[in-house]
Amino acid sequence: MPKPPLKIVVTRHLPDPVEARLKELFDVELSASDAKMTREELVEAMLRADVLVPCVTDRIDSAMLAAGEGRLKLIANYGAGVDHIDVASAQHRGILVTNTPGVVTEDTADMVMALILALTRRIPEGQHAMQSAIWTGWAPTAFMGKRLGGHAIGILGMGRIGQAVARRARAFGMSVHYHNRRRLHPDIEAETGATYWESLDQMVSRVDILSINCPHTPSTFHLINARRLKLMKPDAVIVNTSRGEVIDENALTRGLRAGDIAGAGLDVFEHGHQINPRLRELPNVVLLPHMGSATVEGRIEMGEKVLLNIHTYADGHRPPDMVVPSMV
Repeated sequence: MPKPPLKIVVTRHLPDPVEARLKELFDVELSASDAKMTREELVEAMLRADVLVPCVTDRIDSAMLAAGEGRLKLIANYGAGVDHIDVASAQHRGILVTNTPGVVTEDTADMVMALILALTRRIPEGQHAMQSAIWTGWAPTAFMGKRLGGHAIGILGMGRIGQAVARRARAFGMSVHYHNRRRLHPDIEAETGATYWESLDQMVSRVDILSINCPHTPSTFHLINARRLKLMKPDAVIVNTSRGEVIDENALTRGLRAGDIAGAGLDVFEHGHQINPRLRELPNVVLLPHMGSATVEGRIEMGEKVLLNIHTYADGHRPPDMVVPSMV
């Protein structure tokens, strides 16, 4: 007797081609409203699903996994980061966790460069002048920014995305520096032209641009704090497309207001969508709604990874992108 098809519950609206393929292959329950599920709704979804497909907006902790224990066997996360899921607790309960690594590397690195250019070339200020009709014509000293060539970028977290940022920065004529848990292989350092700094303090004090590309873990929480922000050059800028919790947002806001740092480009925030109102008011800040991976191609490829992980599990094999606690 054939096994019944897996019951899949998807927490948010995914790109149409991904949802169409899910409907072809599985018994799937899609999100009609695209509204973020409450804790209670997530637990109810776990109770009726063999496979849950959550996103970064869905925090799944140990208590929720305990309450939803029973039918759920796989959490096929739509996204690379899994710090919103208690992976250790899931493993303890026999629930596999998968993610979608690698597919948004180039997209996120592109966004890092977009934020760097926006800050250093004062693009938002120029746009505001045009849209508010206050521009009266060209002037020799108006909207002067800085060229990227000849300046130094420091990359905190030299994984896939950090290395992609390094390649782009080098193409712009920048010198590349990095701090990482482990030093990279010499071949990768040679390819990216990157100089390793064992001391994060020493690196941040010497670079003109600091790019945050490390995951959020207990050891990286507030890694960029008030003390390290004080070490940065007053004309330096900081860009974060990784996880908001890596930066002490209140300290960053104070530093920007005081002129201790020249600017910040943020695509992620310490408290999710609850943005510090003082941060919104600053003219030397570019704020984006977590759109670093938001390309049509990237989001469809993320869905294809989810589909492959579910299909492989359904066939009785280990999913290719399985996450274990030691990886988090």
